[in-house]
Amino acid sequence: MSPRDIEQQTFNIISCFFEEEHNQTWNRTVKVCERIESDGPGDEPKFVSKTGENDGFDPVVIADKLRELGDDFDVKFIQPHIRKLQQAVADKAVEEFARSVDSLCAAQGGEVAPEMQLLRASMALGLYVKKTCPDLRATIQSCMTAFINTRLAGWINQQGGWDQVTMV
Repeated sequence: MSPRDIEQQTFNIISCFFEEEHNQTWNRTVKVCERIESDGPGDEPKFVSKTGENDGFDPVVIADKLRELGDDFDVKFIQPHIRKLQQAVADKAVEEFARSVDSLCAAQGGEVAPEMQLLRASMALGLYVKKTCPDLRATIQSCMTAFINTRLAGWINQQGGWDQVTMV
């Protein structure tokens, strides 16, 4: 089996892994997981390729087995790593937010002070994400807070605080 086949199978398995359990079959044409009903009671569902032949590869069954494997792992060992992972994702989101704001500022002219331009771009990006991706609301709030505290807090303080900044 080629590495490319393994990569595709891995993609299929992980896709099924994240789908709802017990309600899935693998449909190769639309690349979603669904469960194929068995022929009778006690029969195991089998993956059938679009040609109608059983090719032996069933990402749903493999995903189910991997899910069982993961469920067996004690949560107390996972929690510290989850917190680290969440922090890493948050840090990466903050970095990407800052890059996006910098890119927006670079595309704009220098009509206002650079700090005000950063503030304007961060607010515009935050509002856009809030409106178009409501599921990212908490993440974008964190990103905006970290960005402003890191990049603009000193300038806001020099201006006399938020009351003065919003008057500019």
